[in-house]
Amino acid sequence: MIVDDSKVSRTMLANNLAKTNFEVVAMAKDAAEARSLYEEHSPDLVTMDMNLPDADGIECSRRICAIDPGAKIVMISAMKDAGLIEQGKSAGISAFLQKPVSTNDLIDTLMLLCQEKISRIAMLRESYAKPFAAALKQGILDLIGIQVDTKVELYEKKYLEVNGIAIIIGLTGTPNGRAIVYMTGDTMKTFAEKMLNEKLEDEEEAHEAAEEAANIFIGHSVSSINGIITNKEMRITPPGTFFGSGVKMTTQKLVTFKITAMTDFGDICINVGFAEGD
Repeated sequence: MIVDDSKVSRTMLANNLAKTNFEVVAMAKDAAEARSLYEEHSPDLVTMDMNLPDADGIECSRRICAIDPGAKIVMISAMKDAGLIEQGKSAGISAFLQKPVSTNDLIDTLMLLCQEKISRIAMLRESYAKPFAAALKQGILDLIGIQVDTKVELYEKKYLEVNGIAIIIGLTGTPNGRAIVYMTGDTMKTFAEKMLNEKLEDEEEAHEAAEEAANIFIGHSVSSINGIITNKEMRITPPGTFFGSGVKMTTQKLVTFKITAMTDFGDICINVGFAEGD
């Protein structure tokens, strides 16, 4: 929930959050509306302006905390000094940011406050795996012009077995890991022909097209993540490609997600795994 008397400030914050997996469930322009909307929506987090027409942000925070002592409130104000912070903490405010606040600082602060409520797996799913799913969906649309549905699932098997092509791309930075784009041979051939808009007789051309597509899917995924969390940049390594039946790759020591794009000529999948430590 965003609390700010300025429509411009509310809109700017909402636009910043629209680039992330946080959802704005309510926006309030004064303390009375903030209290009412908090009771109605029970948001996980609140951003709070200092200057409100009917009470200041500290008093508004105090009223919210009277409803929910566990409320997570981030004060976003043009002013930030020791006295304000001390008053805010006594009213139940969890964190303080100074205007103009960068998207990166805002997201880092919100994620830190959410860590008590979400597990590492949930954090990786929301902040990292879902951007891979969005990039896969958009990449397929851009490359072959079809809309697909995607799903994200936690992958708990010890091995990934591939029958067809597997393109492995390393992920460096924070978090590090690897992504595997894979599909059956028949799906690869149809996808490559749609991508190149021609019939392919040479299987090697289909391999090269699939590898180029994988680079696009993973590159766009990482760029999307880096656009939001800019101080923990990820990078990708050159791809390694395997083709065959019963190819097994370990998923141990990784938190792994399977992302599936469903087409009428077969599934195109990404198995993305992140190292268990930071």
